[in-house]
Amino acid sequence: MYFCLMNTIKIDILNPKATKLLKDLADLQLIAIQKPAKNGFATVLKNLRSKAKSAPSHEEITKEVEMVRTKLHGK
Repeated sequence: MYFCLMNTIKIDILNPKATKLLKDLADLQLIAIQKPAKNGFATVLKNLRSKAKSAPSHEEITKEVEMVRTKLHGK
């Protein structure tokens, strides 16, 4: 019986020679190398902003923040 486990790990490469070894393993289809996302949060934020009809004004944001602070601190 053969089991194939897919594990993902993050590796910090300290020696450039290791990059060549990893590429060789990928060429042999023993591992898969994926480039990390540049900035996942920024991409999500940009996506959300692109769908918004309009952005809140500075005053609206300040009012909302003050309202939440009042609720949290009971003032």
